[in-house]
Amino acid sequence: MRSLGNNLPLCSKCKELLLLSIIAYLAVTVAIGFWASRKVKNSGDFMLAGRSLPIVLSSAALFATWFGSETVFGASSQFLQGGLFAVIEDPFGAALCLILFGLFYARKLYNMNLLTLGDYFKVRYGRTTELTASFFLAVPYLGYIAAQLVAMGLILNVVTGIPTWQGVVLSSVIVTVYTYAGGMWAISVTDFIQSIIIIAGMFVLAFVLAEKAGGVSVVLSEFPEKDRQFFPPADFKEIVAYIAAWSVLGLGSLPSQDVFQRAMSSGSVKTAIWSCYYAAILYLTIAMLPLFISLCTKHLYPDQINGDTQLILPNMVLQHTTLPIQILFFGSLLSAIMSTTSSAILAPAVIFSENLVKPLIKHRYSDKQFLVLTKISVLLFALVATVMACLRSNIYELVGESSILSLVSLFVPLTLGLYWKRSNSNGALLSMVLGMITWIIFEAFETTWPSLVPATLVSLIGMVIGSLVWPVKGEEYV
Repeated sequence: MRSLGNNLPLCSKCKELLLLSIIAYLAVTVAIGFWASRKVKNSGDFMLAGRSLPIVLSSAALFATWFGSETVFGASSQFLQGGLFAVIEDPFGAALCLILFGLFYARKLYNMNLLTLGDYFKVRYGRTTELTASFFLAVPYLGYIAAQLVAMGLILNVVTGIPTWQGVVLSSVIVTVYTYAGGMWAISVTDFIQSIIIIAGMFVLAFVLAEKAGGVSVVLSEFPEKDRQFFPPADFKEIVAYIAAWSVLGLGSLPSQDVFQRAMSSGSVKTAIWSCYYAAILYLTIAMLPLFISLCTKHLYPDQINGDTQLILPNMVLQHTTLPIQILFFGSLLSAIMSTTSSAILAPAVIFSENLVKPLIKHRYSDKQFLVLTKISVLLFALVATVMACLRSNIYELVGESSILSLVSLFVPLTLGLYWKRSNSNGALLSMVLGMITWIIFEAFETTWPSLVPATLVSLIGMVIGSLVWPVKGEEYV
């Protein structure tokens, strides 16, 4: 290992200061959430911030959609193992999702004045489709929430030494309290503040490590040629796998409640559209920093890349940087992941209460009762995701799986529902069910083809055949 200064473990006093600083970060974040929650007067404020966010807050919220564990830990880990080709899914696919949402979805959905994405399926296809789609919308979030909790558990494990599962449970309690109290208003305000902090932290860390390594050119010169490959070789299977990697987040997150609710919280349709573009540019730019930092780590401390590569960045920061940088890195990273987790918990809770429970209960809800139901749903999803996080530990896989489920079941009905007038509820139901069944079959038999490819194609075929063969009178979309 190259020795570049004091690489000794933290002294007990420094570790204590770091831990106190992280606690302070978390306390401030929660306090901001409670302060912002004063704006929550009804369910619309809790779920969509009253559709009043300015472009700065809206862009920051969309940027923070994925900038959490999978970007800093998952993507950097995959990058070290497989180069650019291994991170097409995130960050490139994630940025593509925001661009596509701004281009083709934001205007149409915003003008429909919906509370949830499940409401779209109700308005477009009817109650039965709403229930089916809402189930497919809500369930995939469990894996996504679990990924964020795993990340926070890993951070607390590195800093404090407590077992990862205990860190997961502790993180879950903190984030659940924050989400329960704050809603979308709290998420939006904290997203803005945390985005500034995490961007500053990434830039400072990248600058310090690049300087230690002798400059950016030195680090990049050791980047193997094979790992710089961005496009696939001229092989059909490789091309299909490449397209599939782009599609996991690029298409799979289009029918997701968190992207929907962040964009729909904007103060105007123009703000909703442009915030998607600004967030995409910002995300793709800042998401390059963890990849570069991982290269610096490999150059400076090659022994760090052994073992769980998800722990490379936190271990390296803890062992080889000064206390102020450690405080900035761990505090801002925890805050960013908290914000991502909070939104991820809120999204399925809203779907569950609005589109699954509410339609099945006969008596009419008051707005106050509906708000209570949504908050109870927050507790339910947080509990299930916490159990999942304790059982699974690969962040990148958890995030990818959650997006794939949305892609194979919901992408086609959402898109064709907006742009094909002849699509109907029969086609949408057939598309969702066949897409999911096909994905399960291909996953079970472990074929060499990405399971999402045949599943999405079958979903498309089901949508077209179902709509053409079994038309529903009076359901044509205008």
